[in-house]
Amino acid sequence: MQRLDARRASSWAAAALVFNALVWGLSWWPLRQLQGYGLHPLWTTALVYLLVTAGLLAAHFKAWRGFVAYPQLWWLAVAAGLTNVGFNWAVTVGDVVRVVLLFYLMPAWSVLVAWVLLGEKPTAASLLRLLLAMAGVLIVLKTPNSAWPVPQGGADWLALMGGLSFAVTNALLRKYGQAPSGSRMLAMFGGGGLMAAATALLGMQQALVPAPSLQAAGIVVALALGLAFMASNAALQYGAARLAASTTALVMLTEILFASLSAVALDAAQFSPRIVLGGSLIVLAALLAAMAPASEKSH
Repeated sequence: MQRLDARRASSWAAAALVFNALVWGLSWWPLRQLQGYGLHPLWTTALVYLLVTAGLLAAHFKAWRGFVAYPQLWWLAVAAGLTNVGFNWAVTVGDVVRVVLLFYLMPAWSVLVAWVLLGEKPTAASLLRLLLAMAGVLIVLKTPNSAWPVPQGGADWLALMGGLSFAVTNALLRKYGQAPSGSRMLAMFGGGGLMAAATALLGMQQALVPAPSLQAAGIVVALALGLAFMASNAALQYGAARLAASTTALVMLTEILFASLSAVALDAAQFSPRIVLGGSLIVLAALLAAMAPASEKSH
């Protein structure tokens, strides 16, 4: 009976993680809809995350004290904020499949980030995964119209920056693990809102981001997206707390599947042999990272 209950709990945890991946894999569509309604993805990110931050403070106001006791959490806020700025902006203006693949270079970035921030020297296996992922990225970036495998536009740069920031975020979560969980969550959501708002204001000065002018028809979409993000975060916390980290990482890769299938179905991306080959190498590197022995991950 206990084994059955444990299996059922694991199933619910896995389902929660799949739901989280589904929300993020499909988030490009409402972000693009809101842009059509006059709200740039940076303003959407700022609005949604600041509302979530306000809700967190209302429910757990004491979480703010963590910033007094652990001022280094501001670094976590910056890293988490840049992650959302990079991904949400890139997935709105670029080829969705290409953006998601470049963003999911994150496990490869983690090898270098953990070395710098955590003092964890890379193993031979981790370096091999890094080379595998980098090979995939070079294949994805090399297009018939480019002489070299380099980023082809703003969306590529934003996706790469978002993935690197995501790796830094994960490393800082481990580095500042002694800080209260509520304070770390507040840092991530607050950072997402503040960094998006700051980047949007800077973009307005450079005539890159238009002023917010959300049409009435977009209000429902914005509220639905905010609720979806809140629900997905709750699902992530539920699932990640009940499954091994390696299992969590594997399930989260379904985001690539959801994003790719939905983008191709709605003509927001195109598959090509080059994208399939390069993407397969990137996903393989992420899978190998997720299945790495626990002894290597804690090295």
